[in-house]
Amino acid sequence: FSNGHAFEFMTASGALSFDGRGWPWEQPWRWIGLLDPTLFTSVTKTLTLRPTEGNLRWYNPFRCLRLVRGGVVNAVGLSNPGIDWWCRKIGPSVNSTEIPLVASILGEPEELAEMARMLNGFDLVGLEINASCPNTKTCILQDTAKVIASCKAVKTNSRLPLILKVSVTHDISQIVKDVENLVEAISINSVPWATAFPNRRSPLEILGGGGVSGKAAQPFTWGLVQKLTQLTAIPVIGPSVWGFDDIGKVRGLGAKAVSFGSVFMCHPWRPTLYVRKERKLNQLKV
Repeated sequence: FSNGHAFEFMTASGALSFDGRGWPWEQPWRWIGLLDPTLFTSVTKTLTLRPTEGNLRWYNPFRCLRLVRGGVVNAVGLSNPGIDWWCRKIGPSVNSTEIPLVASILGEPEELAEMARMLNGFDLVGLEINASCPNTKTCILQDTAKVIASCKAVKTNSRLPLILKVSVTHDISQIVKDVENLVEAISINSVPWATAFPNRRSPLEILGGGGVSGKAAQPFTWGLVQKLTQLTAIPVIGPSVWGFDDIGKVRGLGAKAVSFGSVFMCHPWRPTLYVRKERKLNQLKV
């Protein structure tokens, strides 16, 4: 990114809540030193212009989460109190020197433009356009023109570097051609259940089916990483890291940064362990 911040290790949107410090149920891991948010550039839970209920219930956060072999399916959706709440309650305390923070936003192009302007005054290191949420009717998975219009709307109204979060179901060839000079990086969302398991009923069907992430998503998301690196010079953030060796594998496909997502849900200590191990190995090489 052009502002000098390093984005080598990132969290997927919402992995560490709205502030990059973690959800309440993740705090015990912080207290015992097994989760260190300062090791990552964090991406907030996706924000919308107005409050959105979604499927997450604070009193039962795991109702919209199920394990699949080597991964997770979640139907959290866009649960968030709205961007006004974030600007009042979270934004003033953001310190990107301590925890670099990217704000994730979703909406129609005109809503994204408004949110981008609202976020200019905070100590963020970037914005992410969530153009690919698999758990909401407002997703734009098949609307290539709207994805491009969204990038233009945010770029015109923001001072911050821009990440575009895409899906394996997007017409990616057309998108990257038109956003080449608009976005600084591309990230990849979870895989819609119907794409990952077309002949199986989702355990979260009642909540919309959900998105698959983790090891179970790798055949889809890693394939997209490889395709993107062949199509464009825009840096790609590699997702679906589950084991330590996955870091090297996704870099080998051409990813310039690594993102930890659903592994936080099942094994909250692993991302911190992996980053510490990577740094130790690099020190030994020197």
